[in-house]
Amino acid sequence: MKKIGIIGAGISGLSVAHCLKDRYDVQLFEKAARPGGLIKCDRVNGSLYHLVGGHVFNSRHQDVLDWFWKFFSKEDEFAKAQRNAVIRMDNNLCIDYPIENQIYKLEHETIKTIINELLLLSQRDNLEADNFEDFLRNRFGNTLYEIYFRPYNEKIWKQNLKNVPLAWLEGKLPMPAIDEIMFNNFVHTKEEKMVHASFYYPKQDGSQFIADRFAENLPITYNINIEHISRKGNKWIIDTQEFDTVIFCGNIKDFPAIFGKYLSVESLSKPIDELEYHGTTSVLCEIEENPYSWIYLPSRRYASHRIICTGNFAVSNNGKNKRTGTVEFTDYLSENEIVGNLIKMPFSPQYIAHHYEKYTYPVQNKQTKRVITELKTLIEKENVFLLGRFAEWEYYNMDTVMKAAMNLSEKLR
Repeated sequence: MKKIGIIGAGISGLSVAHCLKDRYDVQLFEKAARPGGLIKCDRVNGSLYHLVGGHVFNSRHQDVLDWFWKFFSKEDEFAKAQRNAVIRMDNNLCIDYPIENQIYKLEHETIKTIINELLLLSQRDNLEADNFEDFLRNRFGNTLYEIYFRPYNEKIWKQNLKNVPLAWLEGKLPMPAIDEIMFNNFVHTKEEKMVHASFYYPKQDGSQFIADRFAENLPITYNINIEHISRKGNKWIIDTQEFDTVIFCGNIKDFPAIFGKYLSVESLSKPIDELEYHGTTSVLCEIEENPYSWIYLPSRRYASHRIICTGNFAVSNNGKNKRTGTVEFTDYLSENEIVGNLIKMPFSPQYIAHHYEKYTYPVQNKQTKRVITELKTLIEKENVFLLGRFAEWEYYNMDTVMKAAMNLSEKLR
């Protein structure tokens, strides 16, 4: 039986290991002391703390759903919830997400301006766009762009949206036609009729529960940071063990140093090193009681772009007599900076703990896909494969990385 070494026991490595383990001898290597990667959770003073984001599960891919539920009892171990996301505007108005379906809730003069802009857009030809800003302006008009889409997305990506290539966001963006926007506002369409309007969440321990269950019965070596992989004939050597194939689920910026002279990637080392990214400072807070799941924050009065109301996902997420949530900031903030922002924010977030994760959002430019494709073409000839958000520099969600793992396992048949 062929042996496959998998670098990383986050959701990417765990998923592909399960997809392959019946046909191959798999071994995972994880630098942390437990599985999960970006979906890890801790307990702080009795409250569950998603260290990065607030990971929930659903998928538009039926094969992913069928595969996922083989590991769990949907009825006993998960709760199903309706996504109740809102946008908190500067005038303290909470508008249901997505904003383009809630135009009728804005001030009357703003509504008139948006309607006129949408009507003008409906009469224009050649509204193609190759960058995020032009896409948003052409799809929703200048007013919606300025009051929501621009400030919210600039908080996340911290760059001019004209520099964000549209190809990177394919499949991740709302694509309503103007007549759909008008119709949804006339009939007051709710988010529950949209894809991903509901989600599943573990009754205990959040996404760490998912990682821990996936890790069961898998051979994982923990607390090992793979800094170098060597070659012996046609075998790859990882921690003295020989493998026929390697699946790299780590950070691609580490790839050239790990594989060194055994893969000729010198021509791609510089563009790999120049790949851009953002980190996240996530802050566990006690927050006011509310009915929401996500609160999006376009206001420029503070730096946070959203509150994830994880305390509403499961009763077990909250400490005694507390309602908790996670406040997110792009990149690093000190504790003093965090507290200074929290006092300006809605829902009265009170600091409990914070965590900074350096790599959370890969940022693509117009050359990124070419660089990654060239690297894959080069290394796959040597039985080395990339999988995962920072291995492929793709903004994968949990279900889409499971789909990518399933696709890779089929490729390796």
